[in-house]
This record gives sequence, structure tokens and C-alpha cells, in this order.
Amino acid sequence: MQSTNMKVLGKHYRTIWINEENEEVITIIDQRHLPHRFITEDLHTVSEMVHAIKDMHVRGAGLIGAAAGYGMYLATIESRHKNSLEHILASADALKATRPTAVNLEWAVNKQLDAIAQGKTANEKIKIARKMAEHIAQEDAEYCRRIGTHGVAIIEEISKRKNGKVVNILTHCNAGWLAFVDYGSATAPIYEAFERGIDLHVWVDETRPRNQGASLTAWELMNQGIPHTVIVDNAGGHLMQHALVDMVITGADRVTVAGDAANKIGTYLKALAAHDNGIPFYVALPSSTFDWSIHDGLKDIHIEERNSDEVKYMYGLCDGEIKKVLITPLDSPAGNYGFDVTPARLISGLITERGICRASEEDITKMYAEKVKQI
Repeated sequence: MQSTNMKVLGKHYRTIWINEENEEVITIIDQRHLPHRFITEDLHTVSEMVHAIKDMHVRGAGLIGAAAGYGMYLATIESRHKNSLEHILASADALKATRPTAVNLEWAVNKQLDAIAQGKTANEKIKIARKMAEHIAQEDAEYCRRIGTHGVAIIEEISKRKNGKVVNILTHCNAGWLAFVDYGSATAPIYEAFERGIDLHVWVDETRPRNQGASLTAWELMNQGIPHTVIVDNAGGHLMQHALVDMVITGADRVTVAGDAANKIGTYLKALAAHDNGIPFYVALPSSTFDWSIHDGLKDIHIEERNSDEVKYMYGLCDGEIKKVLITPLDSPAGNYGFDVTPARLISGLITERGICRASEEDITKMYAEKVKQI
């Protein structure tokens, strides 16, 4: 994989890190301002981290898991001046409540709770929590790098089949490095293929209502110099019907043991269109996105319902300022389901840090046998 990692205007960034000037501060890329402004934000408290996750200063399965890990580190720092155990547990509950669908968040908080329990003094707990937070972040980046090295084989095979002609890849939402710590999940194979000189082009779904594709994925690809075109969400089926899509690759926020995948609302419709047109549909995810406790995604995955204002209003750059614009009748109600579930039967394969497997309980449990034994 490329050694330079992901860049912004030629400089390498991760999405979250411990502040270089103050180790008790966590710095993030505040994604609310992208693609028009690149702004970093310093977080000093657990409550600020909770707010950042809930209001999507940071978003994406892997990143909110890493953010929760760093949030628990901040909790141990705060616990020096409060009831230690009570504050740590309350902070854990507050972090878990921010985004209910993505399993990475709860996974990271629980890893921190197990680790922090080993510390006897406040300072020991702080050191342990910092080490674990850094481990969670580093593992997220490394797993995404591996997803790229495994997933690129699919793109290479399509390129060979097309005799080197451009490979057209369709994405939905943002499962890039902005959704993780580095590299991304769905984008990692794309970045690796581009680095290897494969001729490719990415169709970028705008992804209503928050437009993470148009604002984030497109911005990422632009910074990496990758050819891409932003399209409205409903254009995907048309492109597939006219043989303008060679593969679809998305991320996921929670995947069941049986292979059902919850992802940004609209993913299911892309999978249906891909299935109808004989186009491979892949889901890329690190193992932290698996929920080993559930099988039936439609029945057991809780779908987050967000504020209706995200549907009724849009943000954009106007006269040099980012402005909020009402696009519906003021008094019209709006529903805002954040995710949908794509059944395993529509998924061609899961691209993980360990390799590619079928979206089936048999293959998933075979690849992660030790995880299943722990249940």
C-alpha cells in the first residue's frame, strides 16, 4: 500500500490524534465544514467528544470507534478530580448513546473499560487508556490498509478482463479515510489500485440527506488525484443498465454473523440494482464492524432515526459563506432514517483485513473462528 497515506493539499493527515502541544487534548478534522473549508477542532472533555460524535463533527464506523476510544482516555483524565469509577462508567454510557447503529463505537468503549479496569491508581488508568486509544486508532488504520491490499485484486481482475480499459466503480456515502483513521474501507482498494497504475474512475453518490458522498468522498478523491464524477443517488441504476458500472463497493456500520450489512440509507437500493444487472456488489469492513451477537440484520439491527432538519435543510457555499437553506415546505414533516440493511444474498463478498469471504455465516465464522468461540 502507498507509504504516503492520505493527504490534504499534499500533507498527510489522520482524522483524529492526540494534540502535539497538549497530550490531554484530542484533535479532530471537523468534517462539518468540508469540502469548502478544512478545519481542525480541539476536544478537551468527554462531553465535547460526545457532542462531536453525535453532531457528526466526526462520523463513519471506524472513526467514531476511535473517537470513543479517545473519549474514554479523556474520561480517565477527568476522573482524577471526580469519583473515578462512577465518572468512567457514566462517560462510557454517554459515548455509547451517541450513535446506536455503528457497532465499532460500543466495541471500542468496551475494550477501554476492560483495559482501564486493570489500573489501580488514577495515573495508571490514564496511561492504560491512552495506550489503548492509540492502539484502537492504529489498528483501525492498519486494518484499512490491509483491506486495500486484499480488495485491489478484484479491481485488477476487472481491469485485466477489460484489457486495461477504465474500471468504473460506484460508491455510496463516505467509507473513505474520513470515515476511519486512515485509508478508509471502501476506498482503500481504490487508492491501492490507483497507486498501482490501474486506469479507474469512481461514480460518487451524493448520498442524501447529509451528502457525505458529494462533500467528503469527492473531496478525498480530488485530493488524491483520482478521476471521479459526483452523481445524484438515483442515477446508479441507470448507469448500471447502460454498462457504465463494473463494480459497487460500500462500507458498513454493522454486519451480522450471517453477512447482513447495515450501511447508509440507500445502500440496499444500490445492491438491488447491482443484482438485477449482474454487477458485483462488495462490502468492505474491518472486523470491528462485525456484530458477533446477531444473525438477522432486518430484525436485530437498530436503525438510527435522525433529526428531520437534515432532510428539510441543506448546507452549501454561497457568496463565500456556508449557508443553511430550507428546501421543503416549512411545515411538512420529514422522516430521516439513517441506515438500511442489505441482505447477505445481495452481497458478492466481504472485504476484510484478513481477506475476502462470502457474506455467509459459514465463511465469516471460518475466517474469524476465535471471535465466535468467545461468544
